Amino acid sequence: GRPKGTGVEPKYSLAMAAKRLGELLGQPVAFASDTVGSDAQSKISALKDGEALVLENLRFNAGEQAGDAEFASKLAGWADIYCNDAFGTCHRTDASMVAVPKAMGNKPKVSGFLVAKEIQYLSETISNPERPFVAILGGAKVSDKINVINNLLGICDYVLIGGAMAYTFSLAGGGKTGKSLVEKDKVELAKELIAKGGNKLVLPVDTHCGDDFSAGCNKQVVKAGEIPDGWEGLDIGPQTAKNYAELLKSAKTVVWNGPMGVFEMPPFDEGTKTVAKAIADSQATSIIGGGDSAAAIEQLGFADQVTHVSTGGGASLSMLEGDKFEAVELLDEA
Repeated sequence: GRPKGTGVEPKYSLAMAAKRLGELLGQPVAFASDTVGSDAQSKISALKDGEALVLENLRFNAGEQAGDAEFASKLAGWADIYCNDAFGTCHRTDASMVAVPKAMGNKPKVSGFLVAKEIQYLSETISNPERPFVAILGGAKVSDKINVINNLLGICDYVLIGGAMAYTFSLAGGGKTGKSLVEKDKVELAKELIAKGGNKLVLPVDTHCGDDFSAGCNKQVVKAGEIPDGWEGLDIGPQTAKNYAELLKSAKTVVWNGPMGVFEMPPFDEGTKTVAKAIADSQATSIIGGGDSAAAIEQLGFADQVTHVSTGGGASLSMLEGDKFEAVELLDEA
């Protein structure tokens, strides 16, 4: 959730998480109704060896998202060891991510198993990939993926483009995009990426269109760049899906971030399904970025056939951009 930092919001409370943790551990888990207040203080003081306590959602305190040093100092003062296993927020500078480990001083600061695994795949595997290394990027906006495309063009053998951002690239190449979602202010940037990418940047050759944004619309497949007026691209076309599947078949390392079309609205899920199946069937080390692509791979039943499904949407995207996270750099063994 995204609490406002103005106090308790019951729907975001961690009380149920504490209860569930107790069930998993097979022992009672105490719960503090605040973060650094009197209830947390008294319950921490009462803890005996081997007992566990869950604090209320840190985001109920404005100091968390503000990265407040005083708030962090109180949290750090209660701990002998700091363990960060929240990969999904590692790209942030919230107090629990950055100010708390700083306030821990010389006390141990370690990564949890999940954070260690995410770093292994999203950083180490990508920096030293087995080749061919193929990235497949989808989603709606070029602007969301500019830095990712730039970074991956420098290290991948191929970068395959799908999703609505393909129409901005199509427009940049002089194509007709009908009423497809395009970012006209990013056309020049798309031209630069096309020039930089050369043969590495692989764009759709056909498009599955609809005359309306609905499952019941009239449909047709057209060549890329030939979308008629009044129609919009809603998925990569079947030939593109086949081409991408062929490139994925020979890959040794694959990174996928973003669906190929409106995968939640059949039949415009076909491109995403074809790509997902090709990744699942390949022998490559396959890394699925968080967010929509993770949801798609789960929904299609291929999650157990890929190497790693990231738990972090924004965090995995930032790591694919080549970013370093202060929250991770502060850990002893990161």
